[in-house]
Amino acid sequence: MKIARDMRVAFQGERGAFSEEAAVKLLGGEVRLVPLPTFEAAFGAIAKGTADYILAPIENSLAGPVHRSFDLLVESALTIVGEVIIRVEHNLIGPPGGRLEEVAIVESHPVALAQCEEFFSARPFLKRIATDDTAGSVREIVQAGDRTRAAIASKRAAEIYGGQILREHLEDDPENYTRFLLLAPATEALPEKADKLSLVFRLAHLPGALYHALEPFARRNINLMKIESRPVRGLPWQYRFYLDLQATTRDPEVAGALAELEKLAVDVRILGSYISAKAANSATS
Repeated sequence: MKIARDMRVAFQGERGAFSEEAAVKLLGGEVRLVPLPTFEAAFGAIAKGTADYILAPIENSLAGPVHRSFDLLVESALTIVGEVIIRVEHNLIGPPGGRLEEVAIVESHPVALAQCEEFFSARPFLKRIATDDTAGSVREIVQAGDRTRAAIASKRAAEIYGGQILREHLEDDPENYTRFLLLAPATEALPEKADKLSLVFRLAHLPGALYHALEPFARRNINLMKIESRPVRGLPWQYRFYLDLQATTRDPEVAGALAELEKLAVDVRILGSYISAKAANSATS
C-alpha cells in the first residue's frame, strides 16, 4: 500500500517499536512516523492535526486481541483502510559491550516478557521488570550503560538506540504475529481491490439474536473470519459484536446481508472495507 511521502502516520510507542516496523512494512521507509506515548494520544492525533493516519495493533496470534485499540476504534469516527501483519521476533538487547552472562535484570513490555517464558525458566535468577514499551526499554538500558540490565525488543530498536543484541529469537513460539490496522478519517476512498470487511453491531437481549444476525451472511456463503464481543461502556451487561468478513461492500450479496442485519440490530457500523494483509502480500510476492 502506498500513500504520499508527506503523509504522517501516528503509532503508540517509541522509535523502534513493533508498530513502527509494521508501518514501514505497509507503507515504505519514507513515510513520516509520529511516535506517541499512549493509545489515546495516537487515536487523537488526526483530530489534533499532528497525523494523517494511525497504525494500531488489533490482535496478536498468541496474546489475543488488543482491547484498548478496539475500544478506541469503535469510539472514534475513523475507518480501517488497510492492514499489515508482522512476525514478532524478540531479542535480548544490552548496552554496547554487554554480555549475556552479565545480565541480572531484563526489562520490557509485559506481553513481550510473557512470550519469552522458556528463556526465563532456564534462568530463574533473572529479575523481570515490566515497562510501558519494548523500544523504550532499549533506550533506557543503553543510556544507563549498566551491563547488568538488558531489554527485550526488536532488532530495529537495537539499531536505532545503539544497543547490542545478546541473544536472538527469545520468543517461545515462532508463530508469533501481530496484526495492525491502518486508520484514516471516514472520507477515505474505498480501495478497488478491497476483499475484507470489518463491522460492529449491538443486539437486543433476545433468544437467538446472534444466530439471526449471522444467518444472512451464512445464507449468502459469505465467509466469517472472526467474531468477538466487547462490553459497551456505560451500559453494564450490554455487548457489541465485532466481525471480520471475507467480503467487500461493493458486492450486492454483502449489501443485502448488511441490509438484513440493520433490521435486526440495535445499531450497526461499518468499520472499513479494505485490502487484507494476505491479499496485499500475494500482490507483492
